[in-house]
Amino acid sequence: MTRKLLFCAVDWLYAHISFWDIGEALLGVFIFSCMHQKFTNKGPMLWPLFGIIPSMIVHRDNIYNWATRALVKAGGTFHYRGVLMGGAYGIATADPSNIEYMVKTNFKNFPKGKYYRERFLDLLGDGIFNADGELWKEQRQMAKSQMHSTRFMEYSFQTMQDLVHEKLLKLTEKLVKSGDKFDLQEVLLRFTLDNICTAALGVDPGCLCLDLPEVPFAKAFEEATEFSLFRFLFPPFVWKPMKLFGLGYESRLKEAIEIVRNFAQKIVTERRNKLNSLGSLNDQSDLLSRLMDTNENFKQDKNKQFSDKFFIDFCISFILAGRDTTSVALAWFFWLVHKNPKVETKLFTEIQDIIAQRKGKHQDNVKFTVEELKKMVYLQAALSESLRVYPSVPVEMKQAMEDDLLPDGTIVKKGARVVYSIFSMGRMESIWGKDCLEFKPERWINEEGEFVSENQFKYAVFNGGPRLCIGKKFGYMQMKMVAASIMLRYSIKVVEGHNVVPKVSTTLYMKNGLMVTLNLR
Repeated sequence: MTRKLLFCAVDWLYAHISFWDIGEALLGVFIFSCMHQKFTNKGPMLWPLFGIIPSMIVHRDNIYNWATRALVKAGGTFHYRGVLMGGAYGIATADPSNIEYMVKTNFKNFPKGKYYRERFLDLLGDGIFNADGELWKEQRQMAKSQMHSTRFMEYSFQTMQDLVHEKLLKLTEKLVKSGDKFDLQEVLLRFTLDNICTAALGVDPGCLCLDLPEVPFAKAFEEATEFSLFRFLFPPFVWKPMKLFGLGYESRLKEAIEIVRNFAQKIVTERRNKLNSLGSLNDQSDLLSRLMDTNENFKQDKNKQFSDKFFIDFCISFILAGRDTTSVALAWFFWLVHKNPKVETKLFTEIQDIIAQRKGKHQDNVKFTVEELKKMVYLQAALSESLRVYPSVPVEMKQAMEDDLLPDGTIVKKGARVVYSIFSMGRMESIWGKDCLEFKPERWINEEGEFVSENQFKYAVFNGGPRLCIGKKFGYMQMKMVAASIMLRYSIKVVEGHNVVPKVSTTLYMKNGLMVTLNLR
C-alpha cells in the first residue's frame, strides 16, 4: 500500500511540476545563497559549490592586491572555504594580534599542519621548513647552534665576499661593456643559489659563470617549487589522482623533484663517505659538514643519530630558504630604488662616507668588511622598507589543531587553515599609517640616526615567535653586501616600458623578471 501511494505521489509531481519549475527553484536557491553570502560574509563572495575559488580565478593576475582590498574591507579578517568536498576552509587575516597569538602565544595549536605538509612532502620531506613538533624543534636547535657559531659566520661571510668579487662583479662588468639589457632577478637568483649551496652545503653549482650556463638542477628546483604550489589550487580528489597516474603538471613535478633530490643525495653521500674515511669533517666549515660532524659524536646513541634522508631533506629546505628569499628581496629593492632617485642618492652618499673613513685604499678594489656593512644604517632601513612593501614570502599558512578564538573575536574551528597575508599587512593604514604605500626608509630610523627594529608580529617578514627566521642575520648581511657593492659601482636603470608585477608563487617573484641596464658611476 505504501509503495502504491509513493508511485502515485511521483506521478502527481511529474504531471504538475515541469523541469522548468525545478530549474527555477534551483536558480532561486542559488540567488538566495549568493545574496546571503553578500550580506552576511565580510570577505569575498563564497559561491555555492565553488566557495572562494571563482573570485580568486577572476583576480588571479592581481591576487595579492585583491586580497589586500578584501582584508581592508573586512576589517582585517574574513572566513573562506574552497570547493565543496575539497576540505579547504578557514580564515584569512592581516591582524598583528591574531598573528602574534598563532605564532607565539598559542604556538602549539597552530603548526604548519597536514594540509601544508602533504603538499610539499615530496619535495621537502621532513626538512625544517616542512616539519612540526619535536622533529622541527630538534632540527632548529641543531641549525641555530651551528649558524650562529663564530666559525660558520666567518666562513659564510668569506664565501659571500668571494662570490661577489670573483663572480658577480665580473659578470656585471661584462654586461656593462656589452651594453645589453638583462634580467637582474635571474642574475640574483643565480648568485643566491651559488651562495647558499657554498655556505650551507660546501658545493658551488656554478650558476653565476660568465656565460650564464643553464644548470639542470637550478631549473628543476624552480619547477619543483612552482608545481608543488599548484597542489594548493586543486582539491585532493583532483591532484592526488593526477599524482598517482602521472598526469599534467604532476608528471613534470615528479621529474623535477627527482633531479633535486638526486642532487642533494649525491652531496650527502659524498660527504658521508668522506666522514667515514677520515673520521672527521673538521677541515670543512659549511653547515652540512658541521652538522654531520657534530652528529657523528652521537654514533653510540641511535636515538640521536640522523639518517642520510634527514640530511637530504635538510639540504633542500635550506636551498629553498637561501635561494629565493634574498634574491627576490634584492630585485624589489633595486626596482624601488630606481623609482625613488632621492633614496638612491642617500644610499650612495652613505656608502661613500663609509669608504672615506678608510686610509690608503683605492675605491675600485673596495671589499666591504662586516663592520662597514653594520654601519650602513640607511641601507638596512631601505632593505627593511622594501621587504615591508614587497615581502619575499607574501603569505603564510597555519592549521588549527583544536577549536580556538583569536584576539579579534574570530572563531577558528579544528582543522581550519589560517592564512595570514604579510603582503597585505604592509599596505594597511591601520598598521603602518596613511603613508603605508610610500617607500620611506626614514620610518626605520630614529632621531639619533639609529636603525629601529619593528615588532615582529607587525612586521612578519621573517616570521615570528619560536619559528623566527634563524637566517635573518645571514640574509641581511648578504643583501647589504650585494646592494652596496653594486650601487658603489653602477646605477641601475629599468628598461623603459618593462612591466613589473608580482607572480603568484611561494616567493614573491617578479612575473616578467627585472630587465635593466647598468651604467658606470
